[in-house]
Amino acid sequence: MTDSIADLLSKRDFEEPPEVRIIKEFIRKRFDADAAVSLQQQQIIIAVNSSALAGALRMDLHELQRLCTTDKKLLIRIR
Repeated sequence: MTDSIADLLSKRDFEEPPEVRIIKEFIRKRFDADAAVSLQQQQIIIAVNSSALAGALRMDLHELQRLCTTDKKLLIRIR
């Protein structure tokens, strides 16, 4: 018996992982900017709009790592 798409989607959890929420809030509060964050097995990729923001954010990577309580590598990309 097959389930309808609505049944399947209602069982799915669409919440952001806590690391993504922490990083986005940190960047929004500190730099008043938005960022795209993607999780992978061994790294977290933070995509920002400008190289100036990427450079400023680089200085705060240790603090972000501590806030996220993760051992994944944090990478900054410019979109």
